[in-house]
Amino acid sequence: MVAELSAELQFLPGIGPKRSETLQRELGLRTWEDLLYFFPYKHIDRSRLYRTTELTADMPFVQIKGQFAGFEQMGEGRKKRLVGHFTDGKGWVDCVWFAGIKYILRTVRLHTDYIIFGKPAVFNGRINIGHPDIDSPDTLMLGKMSMQPYYHTTERMKKEGLSSRSMERFMTTLLKTLHASYGPTMGISETLPGYLVDRLRLVSLSVALQNVHYPQTADDLSQATYRLKFEELFYVQLAVLRYARFRQGTVKGHVFSRVGDNFNEFYRNRLPFQLTEAQKRVIREMHSDMQSGHQMNRLVQGDVGSGKTMVALMAMLLATDNGYQACIMAPTEILAEQHLATFRQMLGDMDIHVELLTGTVRGRKRQMVLQGLKEGKVDILVGTHAVIEDNVEFCNLGLVVIDEQHRFGVAQRARLWDKNIIPPHVMVMTATPIPRTLAMTLYGDLDVSVIDQLPPGRKPVKTTHMYDNDPDLLYRGINQQIQQGRQVYMVYPLVKESEKLDLKNVEEAYVHLQKVFPAYRLSMVHGQMKPQEKEAEMQKFIKGETQIMVATTVIEVGVNVPNASVMIIQNAERFGLSQLHQLRGRVGRGADQSYCVLVTKYELARETRRRIDIMTETNDGFEIAEADLRFRGPGDLEGTQQSGMAFDLKLANLARDGQIVQLARDTATWILDADPQLTATDNAILVQRLRHLKRDQMDWSSIS
Repeated sequence: MVAELSAELQFLPGIGPKRSETLQRELGLRTWEDLLYFFPYKHIDRSRLYRTTELTADMPFVQIKGQFAGFEQMGEGRKKRLVGHFTDGKGWVDCVWFAGIKYILRTVRLHTDYIIFGKPAVFNGRINIGHPDIDSPDTLMLGKMSMQPYYHTTERMKKEGLSSRSMERFMTTLLKTLHASYGPTMGISETLPGYLVDRLRLVSLSVALQNVHYPQTADDLSQATYRLKFEELFYVQLAVLRYARFRQGTVKGHVFSRVGDNFNEFYRNRLPFQLTEAQKRVIREMHSDMQSGHQMNRLVQGDVGSGKTMVALMAMLLATDNGYQACIMAPTEILAEQHLATFRQMLGDMDIHVELLTGTVRGRKRQMVLQGLKEGKVDILVGTHAVIEDNVEFCNLGLVVIDEQHRFGVAQRARLWDKNIIPPHVMVMTATPIPRTLAMTLYGDLDVSVIDQLPPGRKPVKTTHMYDNDPDLLYRGINQQIQQGRQVYMVYPLVKESEKLDLKNVEEAYVHLQKVFPAYRLSMVHGQMKPQEKEAEMQKFIKGETQIMVATTVIEVGVNVPNASVMIIQNAERFGLSQLHQLRGRVGRGADQSYCVLVTKYELARETRRRIDIMTETNDGFEIAEADLRFRGPGDLEGTQQSGMAFDLKLANLARDGQIVQLARDTATWILDADPQLTATDNAILVQRLRHLKRDQMDWSSIS
């Protein structure tokens, strides 16, 4: 890239220090290159001028050439508006503004040629366009183009006068400046090897960057976006696969060659139920990894209730048989405490020392746990993020299990790796099935195991949809289940009533349900309660002392109450598919038929209704995950957010661009097979680009 592209935005004509500061704060744009790679989110065809007599209210955006004959100010206060009467000599259009009135009156002249652009509507029988774009035909670059780019902005930017049109003007200035200095290539160096551009018939990078902003045709835009999407995904795959091969070839691992007394005693005499063939297969895959001499890095996927925790425990027993400690890190204290209780119950009087380390383990007890870890007296540690604190030292950590990994950021997970000189084996497990394209990208350097069977005797949960206008029907169903000795979850999206959101809330529901079911006892759990209070309420429900659990999504992960057979989710339209599936997984853990009831308001958006339909149609976690990916986006690959774009993907979408993901992976594999170290002259550009991309980003590919 030429030197100008590394220049700060304030030095681009028309921006200056104040606007530059706003663009960096709001959009993260600091240099000319950042601006060049800030892509439009859509384009609108502006290839045609319409006549006023052609306009109807059902038309998309249109542009008209004509003059303003006069302005009228109407209404007062919030209803104040400015109406401009615009004519092309054939008919009339009213242009209406509810804001920026002083600016329009100051800058727009009467009886002067303009091109206006906007979406037609009808009011009182007259065609009008609200807040149209207004440009002079002589200076309007848009009048010469086919498609107008639209750029994302923020509310704060709009208050400071920076709109999509402002971004467009900055982009025009940037491209004109680069064209004037360097000609058609704009001084932009190619970022892919020539042989790859030719093999895949891609347009050059300079053409792609020009046409992604200002395409002349839809085909120009398609070719530009394809090239840029491929490059984004290709370098993600190249980084992941390159590191995976490096790790497999160089990173040593503890050798768990022995299947000893702990594993055999548990397997032969302590198993509470027979393992499924899927569980046995995954244990074999993990043992193969752990005796290979290389570090295991394995992702274990399994739907809710598939028995991942049992597999994790047996892997930890293998560690203890070989003289190593094991650690499992859970996202919440409730889940960590439940793991502790489960392990101690299953292990019984076996000579395995299991301890808990969370934020609420303090004082003398905490010191005893820390000392036991350091001296090797603690065999298995169960904990939350507290286990990654600097003062937590292991004697010989051999295996790390990370439960519900998406709830931990990369930096948090990485700190566990430093607890031993030789990196421990790593088992990452999730009950959120990961679509193939996302797994290929996010977990491309991990080996993947899938537990695709439920334990024997489990019945699929029956899911139904109800509207919130008939609570009595719902209450009768609850009463019937409790009469049969079952327990019920009632999940709400809010803790307290919100004036802005018309949603059910936990505290109000708790009081109401006490009146509806005076003969039953209720528990209430939400995230704002103190840990001790939360645990006490959970224990009442687990022990069967209460029949109804009123909660927020704090019970989404890990709570295991086999006697609970009904999950009722109020305002289900407010939850994503993945979250609904996780909540549904809290029931169906016993031998009895279980039910999930999704309660919504009657009026639902089309996409929301489709989400609800998917939940009632299938229990297949992978099918739900694929749909969730389409609805919500892939999430941030560093684990810092749950939805949105991934790995700074500006154009590519893992839900829609699966074929490009596969092509990118196949291409990266082909190149690394031929040149594992990327030392060939033609591939020097790949190493250079990887370094450039890594400069401002965490090297997430080196962390599971």
